Amino acid sequence: MSALEDLLVEEMQDLLSAEAQLVKALPKMAKAANDPKLKLAFQKHLDETKGHVDRLKQAFELLGAKPKAKPCKGMEGLVAEGQEVIEEGAEKDEAIADLTLVAAAQKVEHYEISAYGTLRAVAEQLGNRKVARLLQQTLAEEEKTDNLLTKLSPPLLNLANQEPAGEEEAPRAFRRAAGSR
Repeated sequence: MSALEDLLVEEMQDLLSAEAQLVKALPKMAKAANDPKLKLAFQKHLDETKGHVDRLKQAFELLGAKPKAKPCKGMEGLVAEGQEVIEEGAEKDEAIADLTLVAAAQKVEHYEISAYGTLRAVAEQLGNRKVARLLQQTLAEEEKTDNLLTKLSPPLLNLANQEPAGEEEAPRAFRRAAGSR
């Protein structure tokens, strides 16, 4: 293998790890989401992410390489940050909690968009159109998810902006117990 082919395989191994981490994290994000459309977006993206894993495995096969994951430390950090957002969201207004979930999810999407875009370019440079096509297909889905998250934000922003003064200080569980939500 050339150095460029080695790079492609190594970075795909990193992405395989990243996608596997997301398969575990997305159900938690969906469970934490309050807005039904956001919850559905996370559930739908979980199914897509499983497809991303399958596509990566196909790409490995086309390259004659083993689909072996290499720990993706970048995604580990993003997933840990997402877990913090989930935990802290229990103490926030529902709209604010959902907006922080959107922000965490978009950080993940941007990471993946960057990675898939680079790898597609490497595959194209190597003349491997089939691998490039698989990577482009996943890249398009990641971009579509990022755009969807952006579209889900304005209604959440409007809800957050309507929050009565002072109420944002009370934990959500307390407000529910008090009957205000």
